[in-house]
Amino acid sequence: MASEIAGTIIIFQNPNSNANSCRTPKMMVTHAGSAQSALSEAIKLIRSSPPTWQSALLNNVFIFVLGLPILVSGLSLSGIGAAFLLGTLTWRAFGPPGFLLVATYFIIGTAVTKVRMAQKEAQGVAEKRKGRRGPASVIGSSAAGCFCAFLSIFGVGGEASSQVLKLGFVASFCTKLSDTVSSEIGKAYGKTTYLVTTLKVVPRGTEGAVSVEGTIAGFLASFLLAFGSCVMGELGAAEAIICLIASQIANVGESIIGAALQEKEGFQWLNNDVVNIINISMGSIIAVLMQQTLVQHTLDLSPPKL
Repeated sequence: MASEIAGTIIIFQNPNSNANSCRTPKMMVTHAGSAQSALSEAIKLIRSSPPTWQSALLNNVFIFVLGLPILVSGLSLSGIGAAFLLGTLTWRAFGPPGFLLVATYFIIGTAVTKVRMAQKEAQGVAEKRKGRRGPASVIGSSAAGCFCAFLSIFGVGGEASSQVLKLGFVASFCTKLSDTVSSEIGKAYGKTTYLVTTLKVVPRGTEGAVSVEGTIAGFLASFLLAFGSCVMGELGAAEAIICLIASQIANVGESIIGAALQEKEGFQWLNNDVVNIINISMGSIIAVLMQQTLVQHTLDLSPPKL
């Protein structure tokens, strides 16, 4: 029996085999195992909860590579770099819902900027570079949100302030999206444009000018972002309403600043990017103050504990 087994082994043994060829399948299995392990670790990192800097960076790289055609249509190369930093910071602070909110703002804002671009260019009211924004515009549109994100990451104010910071973050982007949409739709479709401080009819694109069409569009855009955050569980319904109201108040204030000060003697420094920072900061601060006032009012109405 032993001789038969030995004979069988000899028959199936490859006389030309060598040590290297015998090790090749093992090496392939080892490499496959390493690749699978690396992929598993990458997936685990991507799904990290709460988010880490590593997971934020990895997710951002993946999404930016997939979304590069959209990014190129709306941002310059340096603008994409600034947006990448914003995306990483947002994911680290507020996770996928916060990132999705910023991405929604960017997609809608880019789309409305390109509406009737030829008409806007002919009238001299179109954004420069076919609406492709640079790093200054990215920073001007996200400064308040980034500030809230930084405070949230480093736990400033503790657990008690985490929801307040999230509210300020959402309110800032609701304000900016509303401003962008109202401005671009107003320049494209506004039949009559009024200067907010005097209600006089002025040409489209005038600083501080508003139109019915643009105002309605801006309100709807802010509504979409605020209640989208509510659906994702980032905000409660009352907080979403606060964001909506705060964004409209801030945009009226921004229009007043534009009409009264922008491009006036002594205020040359007050360009669009600076006004954007003021605008979104107002929206964020107003939302937080409204929320705190509501909380205090609720506490005042609550019956005393026995």
